[in-house]
Amino acid sequence: MRKACLLAGVALVGVGLLAPEMAAAETLEEVLSSAYGTNPTLQARRARLRATDEGVPQALSNWRPTVTLSGDAGRGKFESNQAINRESYRSPTSYGLSVNQPLYRGGRTVAQTQQAEATVLAERALLQATEQSILLNAATAYLNVVRDEAVLKLNINNEQVLRRQLEAAQERFRVGEITRTDVSQAEARLSRATADRVAAEGALQASRANFINVIGRPPEAPQAPATATSLPGSFDEVKAVTLAKNPNIIAADWTSQAAKDGIDLVFGELLPTVSLNGQYSRSLDDNSRFGDNNKSESEFVQATVNVSVPLYEGGGTYARVRAQKHTYGQRKIEADQARRDLLESATRGWEDLQAARARTRSYESQIRASEMALAGVEEEAKVGVAYRARRAGRRTGIVRRPRQSGACPA
Repeated sequence: MRKACLLAGVALVGVGLLAPEMAAAETLEEVLSSAYGTNPTLQARRARLRATDEGVPQALSNWRPTVTLSGDAGRGKFESNQAINRESYRSPTSYGLSVNQPLYRGGRTVAQTQQAEATVLAERALLQATEQSILLNAATAYLNVVRDEAVLKLNINNEQVLRRQLEAAQERFRVGEITRTDVSQAEARLSRATADRVAAEGALQASRANFINVIGRPPEAPQAPATATSLPGSFDEVKAVTLAKNPNIIAADWTSQAAKDGIDLVFGELLPTVSLNGQYSRSLDDNSRFGDNNKSESEFVQATVNVSVPLYEGGGTYARVRAQKHTYGQRKIEADQARRDLLESATRGWEDLQAARARTRSYESQIRASEMALAGVEEEAKVGVAYRARRAGRRTGIVRRPRQSGACPA
């Protein structure tokens, strides 16, 4: 009865593990597409890029005029006692229009526009780097689930096999073929297999949690993808692609360029500025006194060119120029360091790829050798069973001999 319960429990576990496979298999491409469209980190980076894009029209706005329209209206009562008590009511109304067109800002508009464009290009490269990181995390999470599911199935199968071996060992112990030590060893192997199965279940749950974190939903029957074919053929190719197309290097270069444009932006504050101003205003004054209405009107039109030349600003602007130059030097050094770091990463990745390929070939050879060893052990086991059967027959006095052709039985 106990054996039947154990077998039923194992069967239920197997059905529960195989249930996801009955659903539609989920490919790696589908997972990558889902992560690309729904990952919160990626969406936040896109929002940051859209905010950075607005820096360009902000810089370009310095080329355009600013127009201001203003107006006011009111009602007032005025009294005077100088000669004869008089009082009057006034209704002043005025409105005006002013236009300010910058003509020259010391080169700051050009520098600010170039800096904003460089910042946008740097942010786009960082978005591409984030996309690569998210897609790598998604692929890693997917493959971890595939691996851990396969490991769990292997451990479950190993536990079932060792349980059958334990049952066989107990039967053989009851008939006296083996000792209690052999049974204890079989029990130890089964306990170890159970512990491995529990550990595999925990690893699978951790991989599923990571998958949900990256993709946003549980995995649906993931399948192992085909072997990648579009891999670099040599390390020189890897190095060339890294230096030319790696988004982190591109972002570091554009960040350095933005810092360089910042020098001209700050230095422009030391140069003259020229602007064209235009003003138009009109005022109306309705004055009622002793029942008489007196209206007065006036208009004002003016166009001026304003020139502003900074003579002395206390040295603060020069200090900011020097600070910006040091910042540019820092960004250049950081770009050089980014190249070194990424070349190191490329080298490490290439060597890991070569080592993985070598390990794969070794594992394949190990599997073939293990299959041959298993076949040999099975044959030895068959021979051993036959030998033990003959020994058991001799102990009981029953000896089976082959019949000789042409001879009558005794």
